[in-house]
Amino acid sequence: MEQVNEKEVVLSVSNLVKDFPVGQSSKSNLMRAVNDVTFELRKGEALAIVGESGSGKSTGARILTRIYDKTAGDVTFKGEPIQDYIDKNGELEYARQVQMIFQDPFGSLNPVHTIYHHIARPLLIHKRAEKKHVAKLVYELLELVGLQPVKETAEKYPHELSGGQRQRVAIARAIAVSPEVILADEPISMLDVSVRLGILNLMSDLKDKHGISFMYITHDIATARYFAEKTAVMYVGHMVEWGSSDSVTQNPQHPYSQLLLSAVPEVGKSGRRELTVKKGEIPMWKPDSVGCPFATRCLKATEKCSESMPEATQIGEEHFARCHHL
Repeated sequence: MEQVNEKEVVLSVSNLVKDFPVGQSSKSNLMRAVNDVTFELRKGEALAIVGESGSGKSTGARILTRIYDKTAGDVTFKGEPIQDYIDKNGELEYARQVQMIFQDPFGSLNPVHTIYHHIARPLLIHKRAEKKHVAKLVYELLELVGLQPVKETAEKYPHELSGGQRQRVAIARAIAVSPEVILADEPISMLDVSVRLGILNLMSDLKDKHGISFMYITHDIATARYFAEKTAVMYVGHMVEWGSSDSVTQNPQHPYSQLLLSAVPEVGKSGRRELTVKKGEIPMWKPDSVGCPFATRCLKATEKCSESMPEATQIGEEHFARCHHL
């Protein structure tokens, strides 16, 4: 059988750790927001990071955009450690290559500037076009993201657009500088259900036709399967299950992944499936915490679960999970 060449790894994370001080305390009192996280982003593919609030999804993205510094672990871009890439190419070039789309499409746009300004500014900052050509590129980008008529849209202010239209502006601004990677942090969660699919389809086109790699952060595991080739489920800063989206969503093995899937409504069925979880506090993980982070809520939990972190178990060719009971 002919071997299929895997796509190029654009960005990779290995054993990533991020600690934050709790309150006004010193280094002696820390919360571990991300713990031993490892994944890859391949060219023209999407990785969905799924989990509820507080799972560490957005923290990981902010480390990749250098909003936060990592505590430990390795992050490489195009085969080089990020700092080496920046030392060689400059901070601005890395920022151009790795763009972010934020959850709030209104809060991420400046209300006193026109849509034209929001898209033209990165073109000028990153020297992607001469001033005389900027207007043409702005209109092309607005057309690409489905905002027409382009001239009238460019003259408007953010408050004159709907939430879905504002998010399309945010996407146009991100792709204006021809990035390799887009980190999309809950890009549809604040939008009406009726417009969410349009935004996902737009991002799919950018991924498939323009080769942009996406890290798609979401609490909705159903949209993860729709948009992303790979899915990683996170809980309290830990990756508890990961692999191909079809495998993770169709055959979830970790109790937390099963819990997320049980909350997804099924067409043709009334009500929700029974949630297989016990009531318990979501733990605040610390550097010296031990055991499985889901043990306090898991019906399968035994003494071993509170004593040691499960090793990764391979479920299938592209499917792994951390659970003592697999």
